[in-house]
Amino acid sequence: MHSIIVVPPEESAAQSVRQRAGQLRLAPGESLRFGREEGCGLVLAHPGVSRSAGVLAASGSFWTLTNHSRDRTYVVENPEGAGEHIKVVPGRVEAPVPFEFSRVVLPAGDELVAFEVWAPRHDHLRTAPGDGEGVLTVPAFPLDRNSRYFRVLVALCEPRLRGQPYAPLPTTEQLTERLRAAWPEAGRASVQWNIDYLAVKLRLRPAPENSPEGRARLNGKKEMLVALALRFDLVREDDLTLLGSARGRGRLDARPGGTVPA
Repeated sequence: MHSIIVVPPEESAAQSVRQRAGQLRLAPGESLRFGREEGCGLVLAHPGVSRSAGVLAASGSFWTLTNHSRDRTYVVENPEGAGEHIKVVPGRVEAPVPFEFSRVVLPAGDELVAFEVWAPRHDHLRTAPGDGEGVLTVPAFPLDRNSRYFRVLVALCEPRLRGQPYAPLPTTEQLTERLRAAWPEAGRASVQWNIDYLAVKLRLRPAPENSPEGRARLNGKKEMLVALALRFDLVREDDLTLLGSARGRGRLDARPGGTVPA
């Protein structure tokens, strides 16, 4: 299974046989060189980026960054954190990156060039290891319950947790409105991004090539996420507290398009 997923900037002309739908997937032990020259696995077509700027390397549940620059510090940001970041100084080799979501930022002239790295195998142990207990079992579905993507999953499951088992799922607009109680910056694009990431995180099969585009395909993905989450108790009724009280917004109702006061 892949260990990290590299998401190039939209304007990047990345060339790699591993690239699929704009993403580059690395298995443990694999590496990816990035820079301006065409021979790089991830091409950052900006005159301010070094020809060979650095190397990403996958290592199980984390990844490392090597900075080939002689005079530029790279910054790896955690988009889920409150300004959390690490600095990789010039010449640093294999600096470990602890974030599940990362944005790698390179100074390029008077601009900044950035790309994203996801580490969906960023596992979390459920209990602390004890003496004489042997090797711990790896969690089947490793989820960070403090992350935004987990709140999105809870909001997706809310109607069925509160009402009928076959209640219709909320639309992206309804999810965005509901999540703003606990996540004020929530927007339609960020909510959709987290839904897509959950599909990768939970290792769901991609939709069939002949599946219809647009809303029908999206609804199918959400149905799969909710069915998996509820079947294996990845989300429980107690988790609804993560969504906040939804004052003035209302919680999602089991009826199509409905909300009821919180």
